[in-house]
Amino acid sequence: MSGDSADDRHPSGVDIDRPSAARVYDALLGGSANFAADRALARQMLTAEPHAGRWAQANRAFLRRAVDFLLDEGVRQFVDLGSGLPTVGNVHEIVHAADPDGRVVYVDIDPVAVAHGQSLLAGDDRAAMVQADIRDVNAILADPATQDLIDPDQPVGVLAVAVLHFVADDPARILAGFRSVAAPGSHLVVSHLTTPDEMSAATVGVVAQYNTRTGTPLTFRSRAQVADLFAGWRLLEPGVVPVDAWWPEPGDLEAPGAHPRVPIWAGVGRLPYTR
Repeated sequence: MSGDSADDRHPSGVDIDRPSAARVYDALLGGSANFAADRALARQMLTAEPHAGRWAQANRAFLRRAVDFLLDEGVRQFVDLGSGLPTVGNVHEIVHAADPDGRVVYVDIDPVAVAHGQSLLAGDDRAAMVQADIRDVNAILADPATQDLIDPDQPVGVLAVAVLHFVADDPARILAGFRSVAAPGSHLVVSHLTTPDEMSAATVGVVAQYNTRTGTPLTFRSRAQVADLFAGWRLLEPGVVPVDAWWPEPGDLEAPGAHPRVPIWAGVGRLPYTR
């Protein structure tokens, strides 16, 4: 993990002694936008489950592949829900490499994530950071940045990557809110932690430790429950699969049985072009 951290440059009012989901994830990815408490929890998680860092990397690789897929499908605007902290391979970097005019709205509630995002995006008129609770769909849609960057008449990519397991009640309502205003040809990208009965004992212990230490406890969902999140969207091949099995690229493939399965489901859906 990086020795350069955010400890001396955090927004006022942020509790740096309590780990946050976004910052622990950043620490697992080797980022620097995290505090000592976040790094300590990440180290404890890695001690209990050495594959936790690989899972974070696999989830990030899925995000990259999914965004590339949507770009190939002609999507040029994206709303990244629960985007977390800036790290290598941000969505706007992927999008702008393909189309400098592509547009990205990041949404997160963590003030550190928002502060770093706004700093990173300063001067970029094709990407913006919105501070909001992802459950408040109307606030996100009404935000001036969303209004400025997202054209409701064009397909949009709604990214809900490793975020809906932080929503205990009715995540489908959130997705229905975006679906109701999305243009035909829009896409939904989801990754989500699986249920404890599909995890190793070590992973269950890591999750219990995480839930005790942070203010954002996890809600697990089965493969069928994750598939249900695509109600109203056409679930695309290969369906809901482990995050590292969603159209892996040659460099992403590992020998069968080399590592335990990544306990994260993933899938992509599309709104029909005609309703």
